[in-house]
Amino acid sequence: MTPFSDLLWLDDAAKDALLREQAAVIARQAEQIGQLIERVAELEGRLSQPPKTPGNSSLPPSVGRKPSQGDGGKDKTRRRKKGRPGSFRELCANPSRTVDLRVDCCPHCRSDLSQAPQRLCEAYDHIDVPPVGPVVTRIHLHGGDCPGCGKFLKAAPPADMASGSPFGENLRALVIYLRHTQGIGFERLRRLLDDLFGLAISEGALINMTKAAADPFATQVECIRERLLGHDVIASDETGMRVGKRNFWLWVFHHHDSAVFRIDPSRSKHVPEEFLAGHRPQFWLSDRYGAQKGFATKGHQFCLAHLIRDAQYAVDAGDDCFAPGLIVLFKRACRIGRRRQQLSDKELRFYHRKYVKKLSEILRLKPSHAEGCALQKSIAKIRANLFLFLLNRALDATNNGSERALRPCVTFRKITNGFRTSWGARFYADVRSVIETARRRAIPILQAIRMTLNAQPLQPR
Repeated sequence: MTPFSDLLWLDDAAKDALLREQAAVIARQAEQIGQLIERVAELEGRLSQPPKTPGNSSLPPSVGRKPSQGDGGKDKTRRRKKGRPGSFRELCANPSRTVDLRVDCCPHCRSDLSQAPQRLCEAYDHIDVPPVGPVVTRIHLHGGDCPGCGKFLKAAPPADMASGSPFGENLRALVIYLRHTQGIGFERLRRLLDDLFGLAISEGALINMTKAAADPFATQVECIRERLLGHDVIASDETGMRVGKRNFWLWVFHHHDSAVFRIDPSRSKHVPEEFLAGHRPQFWLSDRYGAQKGFATKGHQFCLAHLIRDAQYAVDAGDDCFAPGLIVLFKRACRIGRRRQQLSDKELRFYHRKYVKKLSEILRLKPSHAEGCALQKSIAKIRANLFLFLLNRALDATNNGSERALRPCVTFRKITNGFRTSWGARFYADVRSVIETARRRAIPILQAIRMTLNAQPLQPR
């Protein structure tokens, strides 16, 4: 800035130019101050907003924090609950063997009781496991020259013990089960097999077992996919998965007794498009994520549980007009959805008309907070996608089925931190497809893995 003493020697033109320059600087500073004031107001507004929790957003429960309670969560002021009858383990329906013991003689008078009638006084099970060890079968293939034609012949190997890999299907199924269901890494799995079974297998051999099973599992998954595409309803969801040094997404598409998992580096629409391959189901069930929209021909049911949490966030932010009524309406609709088996189609149509009318009344309210206004605009856009489950029994009110299918994958991700290679991630998606489908079809997991390795389809019951 020019000192005041120097201004005295300036002419009028120079003074005017200097004043204009100073006025421009002041104007720019005033503009910057106004922008900073707006930014401070915006940040203060964010500070006044409630925090995102699993109860009012889509954050997973593991992110939430429960409040601490004194005395380890025990409240001494509460009245002690009445006791309940004890429980006991039920006796095995098919015991391996039964031992009947009778009294031979009286311990008091030494009388012979071997021929006296006796009744059953107590029955209990003794459970143990036999010593575990590998069953190794040595195969000797003999051969010789044919006396008739002179050609050399060798005996054919057994159908279930072909030459090549020395590992049988039960061992391969156990390795796949422990790796992809229990989340045991290959190094720990090698030690486990050595400690439990006395079986020395290198990590490379374990990896080769999984690679050899890739084609049978891919074939089984394709059969599951064809059956899934035959349904009128498909539900979907996705979760994150780490592959190498990149973030991938694990998708699930399922309905009723079939589930297919796909892993892809993208979260865009091309994943469900590639899965559907031109097929379009009549109805779709998911949250409001854009990549899962636009595939149903008749209707898309949005998850009410997600909307209830969004409405709860608006209530926490200060809306006491629109969001509370919306929560009550959605919860009532979910209760009706859970008891649809006891209701007739006529009753369900009545509830559908009732809730659609009630939603129209709630949408006419004026929210008392900006979060409520934003929620009202989004609900008004999707109002036709909220109560389709009352008209179609194959639809659910929430997308909890997809979240339950993805929960083991999230646990696996936290245990193993993901995959090193893309083929391992794809194989895991195929294994999860078989396991989840087998669970829905009441097929034991190990049996389903064996059936897949033997190219047997998982027949629904």
